[in-house]
Parts: sequence; structure tokens; C-alpha cells
Amino acid sequence: MTQSSSESNSSAPLGAQQESLQQLDLLQGFPALRDALIPAAPEPVNVAAELEASGVPNPVARVRVDSTLPQVDRTFDYRVPAELSEDAVPGARVRVLFNGHEMTGYIEERAATTDWTRTSLLPLKSVLSRVPSVAPEIFALAEALADRYASTVANVLRLAVPPRIAALDKKYAPLLPGYESAYLGDSAPVSTSDTPEHADPEHAESEPAAASATSSAATSSATDPYAWLATPGAPAPFVLDPPALNPDAPDAASVFSDYENGAEFIEDVAAGAATRAVMTVLPGHLEHTWADVLATALAAAAASGRGAIAVVPTAKNLDLLEAALAERLPADSFVRLSSDSTPHTRYHGFVKARLGQVPVVIGTRAAAYAPVANLGLVVCWDDGDSSLVEQRAPYCHARDVLLLRASAENTAALFAGFSMSSEAARLVRTRWASHVRAPRALVRDYSPRIFSTGSEFELARDPLAAMARIPHLAFEHARRALARGPVLVQVARSGYIPSFSCERCRMPARCGVCSGPLSVASGSSVPSCSWCGHLAQQWRCSECGFTHWRYSAAGATRTAEELGRAFPNVPVISSAGDHVRASVGPEPALVVATPGAEPVAFGGYAAALLLDADKMLRFDSLRAPEAALRRWLNAAALVRPAALEGTVVTTASPSPVEQALVRWDPAWFARQELEERAQTGLPPAVRTAAVTGAEADVRAFMEEFLGSSALPERVREQLRIVGPVPLDQGYFAWSESLEEDSEEAPVQGDWRTLMFFSYGIAQQVTRELRATRATIAALKKNVGERPVQIRCDGLDVL
Repeated sequence: MTQSSSESNSSAPLGAQQESLQQLDLLQGFPALRDALIPAAPEPVNVAAELEASGVPNPVARVRVDSTLPQVDRTFDYRVPAELSEDAVPGARVRVLFNGHEMTGYIEERAATTDWTRTSLLPLKSVLSRVPSVAPEIFALAEALADRYASTVANVLRLAVPPRIAALDKKYAPLLPGYESAYLGDSAPVSTSDTPEHADPEHAESEPAAASATSSAATSSATDPYAWLATPGAPAPFVLDPPALNPDAPDAASVFSDYENGAEFIEDVAAGAATRAVMTVLPGHLEHTWADVLATALAAAAASGRGAIAVVPTAKNLDLLEAALAERLPADSFVRLSSDSTPHTRYHGFVKARLGQVPVVIGTRAAAYAPVANLGLVVCWDDGDSSLVEQRAPYCHARDVLLLRASAENTAALFAGFSMSSEAARLVRTRWASHVRAPRALVRDYSPRIFSTGSEFELARDPLAAMARIPHLAFEHARRALARGPVLVQVARSGYIPSFSCERCRMPARCGVCSGPLSVASGSSVPSCSWCGHLAQQWRCSECGFTHWRYSAAGATRTAEELGRAFPNVPVISSAGDHVRASVGPEPALVVATPGAEPVAFGGYAAALLLDADKMLRFDSLRAPEAALRRWLNAAALVRPAALEGTVVTTASPSPVEQALVRWDPAWFARQELEERAQTGLPPAVRTAAVTGAEADVRAFMEEFLGSSALPERVREQLRIVGPVPLDQGYFAWSESLEEDSEEAPVQGDWRTLMFFSYGIAQQVTRELRATRATIAALKKNVGERPVQIRCDGLDVL
């Protein structure tokens, strides 16, 4: 009887069940109170009929909300009001109501129907600009990067799209067609008769130039110059009218003639073929510098009606590339995107690239996302430089961004440098790219003569060379070279005395507050902590109590001071830290610089001294030998060829890295490194993922990830998992220089789990990492207050 009563109640409508649970004797006679306590069931809504009745073509806007929360990493459907339909083009920035708050986002596409049937669709609040900031291929790239790095599309888009400048959007918007005219086949032309004249984009008062001014197709009254924005791959204005090459520029074939497979590569680029190459550039070339080589490839792609992107590590490299490109292409055919540009200049260059006004974009790592139309070539210089790694989520490398774009858009690719990274060597080994290099005879002709003070022959001649910071051989070469020009002195660290130790027991000096390393800023300053800044007024060794110390490392400032006393009549120039020189003259001088801060000397350096070489090799990192060789080769490449008496002296002890430097054979060393890492299962032979956070959160995340039914058993068996283990103090000392997300940055007491997996299962692993992160966030399964951090292929992990 009870069971039948229960079954009858369960089959009753929900409203009747709720009403039966009320106290009827208290509610009788109070219908208003009853209605308040028992809400009426919502009336069914016919969403499809509402959309059809609106009369708006494709009335559904699928919006990517600008939120980095993993649980909202998808598109959301909104209704397009009739008054916003023309401006609501795919890629436009919009403002929407999301979870009760106004948020910005991007329209990914317009659709005729929606899967949402519960309630009426919310309308778009406003369209911030008709300018389509995000191209369709950038949406696809963001999705691919989010999958590869287990992140979100919003994290990628905040790197790809610079902050909006409303004044520029207002100037460009009248030139752009609306949604119906551009996307629905209504080819009504856009009037450009009132287009302002082109001015300097560096100034806020500049006016945008209409791309139709120079396009033969745009001058026709029946052709819309911006209609290509509606169809990915359609001709942009510069495709119809490619820029003319400077007649005084060197012939492309002659620039690449010194390299094996070079002539074939540049011919394929000019023909629009999807050729890929890893190139080791000749040092000290008398006619064609590395910037000339890259600029020639970019110009060849632009002249063929294709777009091109070049990414370099630093602003100094960017200045050299810009000067070389200006010798080959008109000034209005390329733009520069870098963090040192003003927000107005950067956004103006971004919009010009998006609207197809310029075929070439050059810049630092953010330029890898540039929305260049009809992309035909991607170029990366010195891909081993850590400056190309983004320090915010998704922590991607510019090289990987360009690799994904080259594969997705079927473009040519060129990864060049004086050295070769192990990742680039893997591209050659897997036949994804060919190796473009100069014959060994030419390498010997253009490279300087390199001496090593750590060789057995030199140690037999000068036994004290192993202990001296500047051995006698280095001193003599510097003295002779100063008669011919400037001499470069490369040191490992900036500052005066970056670290010191006890004079008696040799224990490193540590701060009494946070245990950080102590350093000295100048000859008369008090030692201070490099971490917390605490002054060690009366320092005493924590091990033996001795009060005297000795420096264990000398920085650039201290080295410049010592060299100034050794060469009293020679000017000493320092380029390190916050004071980096871009260039120096041909006059005799001693130039003391840290790696990456070496100025370019007019006519080349007469000699270079590579000090602290062994300290660079002892850096606690898997990539220390590879990074050291790259720094040495970049410095030695600034020296004149051996035919012009250019010499390099290194203090490195005998090792494979030193042999690669002496023989100038970075490709051999990169292949050796790749082979050793393949045998030990280390990157880049395999991929890695690091999960960092509180111990309980890391364990919970790994349990959820490994227990997922979407992860096949064969993939789970191939995973190699290490940890979780607590992070040591050295990691936090290194990570202080990073600009990581405050919500995800590791803190004291965090733990880390490492995963190693092959490239064959990498897509499944990273995609499931992304899904697990979204699941935990949606179900609020985090034990602590902070989410775990996921970094794929991080350079600091090993």
C-alpha cells in the first residue's frame, strides 16, 4: 500500500508534488502566498520561431567569451538584434551579458539555428567595432594551441589580439562592409571617396589608408576591396597588387647561392610552394648578414603575392631585420609588431595586417599570431632563445605557433640561426624540413679562428690558465686585437659581484632571513640579498662563523673595472642588464657584455673573449650545453672572419660543446644531443607536461586524469609519470624573473608531477588534460583555492 502510494506520487506532476508537501491548513485562503511559494512552471518557448520572426539573416551569434575559466572554454549562442546585424560580423568584438555580468567576447560565426531550446536567447548588448579583429584561421590556431598546451582559447586570444584602440576602429569601420553585403552575397561597393589620406601610423592623428587605393580590383566600382574578409583564403588587396621589389636590392639567388639547397629553397618560396628548411647561417659574411638572408626570403614571398611573418627574439634583432627589409620592400608594405611599440602603433599595424593592406609582418614573439592574409611563409630566427617562450598561459613557444600555422595553412617555413636547437634538429631528422647549410670550406673561410685555453696543449704551456679568469692567452689576443678594432668580452652574469662565499670554508653566502644568495652591487656597497633585498650589515658565515668573504663570480661591472685597470688607455663599454647597447663604432675599445646583450660592431670585432664558459655549462638545466653553445656562437658570429685576423678565445674545458665551437659545427652537436635524449626518453625526443600546485590538488588532478574513461588504456600504459615531488628553493629563485599568471604561479610548498609521452599519443594526452581541468573547475573539485598549473614542454622543467 505504501509502495503504490509512493509510485502514484512519483508519477504526479512536479507542481502537484510541491503543493502536496505544503501545510494546507496554513495556506487555505491565501492564494497569493501559495503562488509565491509554488512558482508556476515556465511556459514553453519556441526559440526557432522567435529567431525566424526576427527577420535577421543568420540571427545566432556564436560568441567566445573573454574568460580564462576552463569550464566556459566554448562558444555561447546569442541572438543578433536587427539594429546590430550589420556590425556583428564574424571576428568582431562584442559585449554580452554572461552569468549576470557584462563581458566582452568575439563572434566566431553567425548561424541560422541554435541547439538551445529552454529559454529565449539573450541578445548581444553591443558591437564594439565592425573591425573583425580575429580571423577564421586565428580561431582555428587558438583551438589547436589550446589542445596542444592543455589551455583555453581565451588564453591564446589574449596573446593574439592586442588591446583595442577605439579611435582607430572608428576610422576604419566606415570603410568596411556590413554583414549582409559581405557575407550574404550582396556586393554593394563600399565608397572610398572620403577616405582620408595616408599619414604616419606612429602618430595618434594618423588616418588609415584604404587598401583599394593601390589595388586594381578595388578601383572598380563593382568590387568591394574588403569582401575577402568573409572568405578565408580569398585574395587580399596586396595579393592583387604585390609590392614591387627595390631594383637596387641584391638578387635573391645570389644571397642564397652560398648555401647547399639554398637556391632551390628561395625559388620554391617565390613560386608559392610549401617548402620547409632549417638553416645554419654563415657568420661574418662580408656581403649578406643574417638579416639580409631573412629579408630576402620575406621579400620573395611578398613579391609573389603571398603574406609572410618573421619572428625574432629581441628588439635589437628586430631593428636589424627592419633595416634590411626596408632596403628591399617599400615602407608601406610591412609593419612591425613588438612590445616596445606604443599601443596605438601596435594596434594600427595589427589592423592593417588584418585588412590585407600589408603582406609582411615582423616582430617579437607576439607577431607569430599576426592575421596575415594568404600566408605563404613563416620565419623564425634563433629559435633556441628562451625569449621566444611566452611566460603567461598557455606558455607556448613562438616556434611551435609558427609550426602549427605552417601545417594548417600549408605555407613555407624557415628556421634559421647561427646555431641549431635540438627541436630544429628533430624537424630535419623527421624529414619535415630540409637542412640548408654552407659547405665546410665556406664555413672555415667566414668563421673566425677559435682558440681554447682549456686544451691540453695550452694547459701545458700555461698551467695557471685553469685557475685564472682571464688566462694569459686571452690577454695577449685582446692586446694585439685592440690595435685593429674593438674587442668583445662575454661574461656570464651582469652586476658587480652576483655571488660570494666564505673565505675560510668556501660555503656560499646566504641571507639570514630567506636563505637567498647574497650579492654586492658595487665596490663600496653592503652585501644584500638577491631575493628579499635584506642588507647583511655584519655578515658572518653560517657554517664556521668567519667574517671575511671572497667572490665566487664576477659580473659585467666588476669585469669592466678589472679590464679598465689592465688596459688603462682603452675605453671600456659595458652592455648588460638595463643598459644594453645596440651598436659600437670601429674604434678600439673593450666591450663587456652578457649573453644576448652584445652590441654589433661596425665592420665586426677584431677579437672576442668568451669568459666564464664552464660556469655556463654548469647551469642546472638539461639544456645548459645547448644554450651555452648558442650564446658562444652568437657572440663569435660578430667577429671578423679569420681571413681578416678575427680571433675568438674561449675558457671552456674540453667537451663536445667546446669541440662544436672550435669546429663551428652546431648541426653535429644538435644531432648528438637529440640522439642522447632519444635514448634516455627526454625532450625534445618526447613531449612533457608538468602539473604544479598544492599537493592535494595535484594528486586529485592526476587521479581524475588517469581515471578518465576518455583516456584509452594503451595511452595510459605509455605514459611515464614522475612525482608528485615538492619544488625546491632553486626553482623559486629562477622563477622570480618570470611574469607568470598570479593565479597559477607556483608558491612555496607547491608540488609537481611530470609526465613524459611520445608524439604519437601527445594529442590525446594534452586534450584529456584540458578536459580534466575543465571538469574539475566545473564541478569545483579543487581542494585548495588555486587551480593547478599545467605547462607542456616547459624549458624550466628539466
